[in-house]
This record gives sequence, structure tokens and C-alpha cells, in this order.
Amino acid sequence: MKKLLIISVFITVGMTGCESFLDKTDPTATTFQEFFVDEDDLRRVTYSSFYDVFTHHSNRRTLLYMKDGRSDNAYARSEGDHHLRIANGTINSNTRAFEYYYTLRLKHVGRLNTYIANIDVPYVEDEAIRARYKSILEGLRVWHYFEMTARWGDVPFLLEPTTVEGAKLEPTPREEILDRLFQMSEEIADRLPSEEYTTNKYMFNKYSFKALVMRYALYNERYELAARLAREIMDSGNYSLHPDYRDLFQYEGATTNNEFIQHQDIESFSGSTTYSFRDLGPHFRTGNGESYCVPLKSLVDSYWTLQGRPIDECPLHTKEEYELDPKLNRDPRYEASIMGHGDEFYGETIDIYNSNNPMFHENQRASRSGYWFRKFVSEADAFRNGNLTYGLLRYAEVLLTYAEAKIMMNDVDNLARNCINRVRERAGLDMTVADVTLPHYSAYTQQQWIDLIRNERRIEFAGEGLRYDDIIRWGIAEDVLNKPALGHTRMVNGEKMSLKIEDRSFAPYNYLWPFHESSLKVNPNLKQNPGY
Repeated sequence: MKKLLIISVFITVGMTGCESFLDKTDPTATTFQEFFVDEDDLRRVTYSSFYDVFTHHSNRRTLLYMKDGRSDNAYARSEGDHHLRIANGTINSNTRAFEYYYTLRLKHVGRLNTYIANIDVPYVEDEAIRARYKSILEGLRVWHYFEMTARWGDVPFLLEPTTVEGAKLEPTPREEILDRLFQMSEEIADRLPSEEYTTNKYMFNKYSFKALVMRYALYNERYELAARLAREIMDSGNYSLHPDYRDLFQYEGATTNNEFIQHQDIESFSGSTTYSFRDLGPHFRTGNGESYCVPLKSLVDSYWTLQGRPIDECPLHTKEEYELDPKLNRDPRYEASIMGHGDEFYGETIDIYNSNNPMFHENQRASRSGYWFRKFVSEADAFRNGNLTYGLLRYAEVLLTYAEAKIMMNDVDNLARNCINRVRERAGLDMTVADVTLPHYSAYTQQQWIDLIRNERRIEFAGEGLRYDDIIRWGIAEDVLNKPALGHTRMVNGEKMSLKIEDRSFAPYNYLWPFHESSLKVNPNLKQNPGY
């Protein structure tokens, strides 16, 4: 009890964490110096700082594969997971989600500030070890601020421990924070080791941290920086595309690939349990699938053809034919990522229209869209909890980030084209047509390249939690989230009909989230974002 009291004193802006993080050999510790002693302590605080927010194995509010439920890619049925209301637009400054996410990040920033300021307290003789852990913790703090500025814009910016009163700061302008973050990130990366760790792979090394910064450089239109960092990661030779796209998200390849740059933290909870089958999979016989997040027709129709063409621009079949048969002449990433009505699962044919079947689309634990993600859903986990490893950031993102950054600078060089080709070729497209170095592509306008790279990202990373950030940064959320959420399409009495799940709305001011009313009361210096 005394130990918990001491932590709350030193981390004055609060904290949440795992009970295992507090398992110390000295239950009588009464000072920070007694609590924060050796390298094991450095490891514990680093582990819990990743785990509580970024790499938790069961928190559906923060898991990567649930975040597509905020976007036009998917429907997340549980309001308690927060993604549902963000997607359908029934939000205001009293919506619980915004209190949860803002408070979670503030608490961890406060905790990180305290640990970073006291990094020399533990008795760790090797200065390189202290420097490494300090750099990892500083990298996590940068990650928090990247996320907070993306969601709320101007936020209080604090890099030192403080009191509750001291934390009631005026917000710092977003661009000023970003300038500082990108500058700090260069210094942090230079202090991190170049190679991936044998254990604790989820902890930042130089290139995994650069990959994170690369992502946010792209998100914030720092295109030159994004392209440079992507090039540095490519030139390092540390990572490569796994030859089989499907296997990346299944047991066959999840732990043996060289594509994952940032790893879901699985060692910190002993690799005992992951719940992606429960969260994404179908309710099958007595299996544990809950269909918490399922694909939408919008995503299904976004899979281009085997030749790399949009389904409404293909001379081989009509758009209607493609809508009625999603596997017809389609990009192989579709079958690797999604399953639905008529597909085989666990040796049986999925029938979403049979009311006697547990996968009937009106059942609570079934998919209201009639589709499920295959990604992260292994049949081996149908009647058990799994221990699947997830990649939070993959080498494919590095390649497509370089390509997008160069496209946005209107400088589509040979390397940018090669990056797109490598992703498409690995996916299994017909490169006699889909090869972007072919003469057909030489006449592409910048807008055509933008359309291509945006769709390439959508299908490559479907179900991996990137789509919401993409539609926000591209400014297209008003277009794609003001349409009904639809599901499986079929012919009924000679008429094409799609399952309808819900109406959605997105207002122009929804690009930023509101500060929750409780946050405004705690810090009167906060300024509510316009529209709320």
C-alpha cells in the first residue's frame, strides 16, 4: 500500500498500469529511490509504458485491428469500445470516448516525465543501458504527443514532472509541438541501437522508431522528412517483404517474417492469450467468435482487380458483377483478408441468410455486414484463445510511405514506382498489367497517382487500424463517412440489394475531437475545439 502511495505522489498527473508492473522485491519501499533501483525496474516501467496504451493484448478500445471500426472500412458493434460512435458521428463533448483517450494519454505522459527525469536514480552502472531505456521512454512520450495533436490539435505540452496545478497549462499550437517533436525524434533515434532486440522486440530500436516518426511525418504533410526516413529504413537492409501476404496475419508467418518493424508486445504477458478470433471471428458452433469488428461493403468494393484496375474501370466484367461476386478476378489480398457469405470456414459454407445458422446476419454475435476479417483470425483459435503476434508497423508501410510522399511532392521517381510494384507483386497481382512502370502509367496525372496510392494503402492495410487516420489526413472523411454502412450485396427479385447496418454522419468540425467536458473543468485553460 505504501508503494502505491509513493508512486501517486511522484507521478502527480496520475497513472494507470498493470498490476504485474508493481511486483517489486521490496514491499516496504517508501521512496522513489527505493522503488526505482535497478535494470529490472527500467525494464518494468518501459514494458508497462508500452503495454498500457500501445500494445495491450485485450483492450478493444486501443487494439490496432479494432480501429478500422472508426472508418468506412468496418463496423464495430459495441458502444463500450468507443469506435462505433466515432464512425457514425453521434458524438459530442460529453461522449465518454474522448474523456477516456485524452485522460489515458495525459496520465502516461505524466508518468513518462517522472521516469525520464529520474532515469539516473537506478543503480545501473552501464550508462549505455540507462541511455537506451531513456531513449525508449522519450520515444513513447513523442508517440503520445503525435497522437494527441492528431486528435485534438493544440494541447498542453509538458516535458517535465509537475503538480496537478502545474499541469493546467495553456495549449501549445499544434505546429509548434510538431516542430519540437520531429527535432527531438532525430536526437532520440541517434541514441537507439540499430538492430532489433532478441527479446523484448516491441521496444524501439533506431529503425523501428524512425518508422514511427516516418508515419507521423507523412500524416502531417512533412513529405520530405517522410521520404528521407523511409529511404533510410530501406537502405538499412534490416527489413523485407514477407513472400506470402496471407501468412503475415496467421501463425504460419506471424513470428517468422522479416516485415514487422514494430511488434505487438507479447512477451510482457508471457504470450499467454490473444483475442483476435474472439474480437473479429464468427460465432461458429460453440466457438468464441463475437464479430466485434467486421468489414463493410465499402471496403469489399475497394479491392481492385487482379490487373490493378478499379472495379468500375475494368473491361473484363461489369461493376455489378464484381459487387455480386467479390472474389471475381480480384486482387488476392481480398481472399487473404476477408471472408463472407458462400466462403468456406472450418470446413463448412458460410450462410448468413439462414436463420438457423449461428452466422445468420441478424444474430448478435454474427456479422451484421455478412463479412468477417480473415486477417488475425485463425481457424486454430476457433475453440480456444490464441497467442498470435501482430505487427503494428510493417515494411510495406515504409515502401508505400516513400511512394506517397514522392507523389505528394509531384516527384514520382523510379524508386517510388518500384516501391508500389514490390507491394503489388508480393500481393500476387498480374504484373503484365499492374506494373506501374508500364507506358500506360507514364501519362498519369498527380491526381491519378494519388488515387492509386490511397487505394493501395487501403487494401494493403485493411483491418490494421490505419484507415481512420488516412481519411482524416486526406480530408475525405466528409465524403466517405456521410454514407450508410452497408454489407453483403445480392439480387432479390431481380433487384440488387445490400444489407444496411446504420446511417452515418461526419461534420466538417469532426476532423478534430472535442475535449470532454470533464477535461475542460480539470484544466480551465483548455479551449474547446470549434463546433462542439
